[in-house]
Amino acid sequence: MIEEFLKLYWKRILGIFAGVFLSIVYLFFGFWDMLFVVLLLYAGYSIGKYKEMNHTPLMPIQRLWESLNDRFRRFK
Repeated sequence: MIEEFLKLYWKRILGIFAGVFLSIVYLFFGFWDMLFVVLLLYAGYSIGKYKEMNHTPLMPIQRLWESLNDRFRRFK
């Protein structure tokens, strides 16, 4: 019976635990610190999702390096 309940509602239970965890973080560290942590988590999730969908580099290092070299070459 409990196994069936967990199979059906595991996302809701996980959401409840996440809410309890975030409320404890809010009580101990404050709203703005918690908001910053959530912002960092969202940024990490977005970058991970982007990398998962497109198998291209997030930031093309070689092209960036060539662009910077061309820009600052005149100072040599």
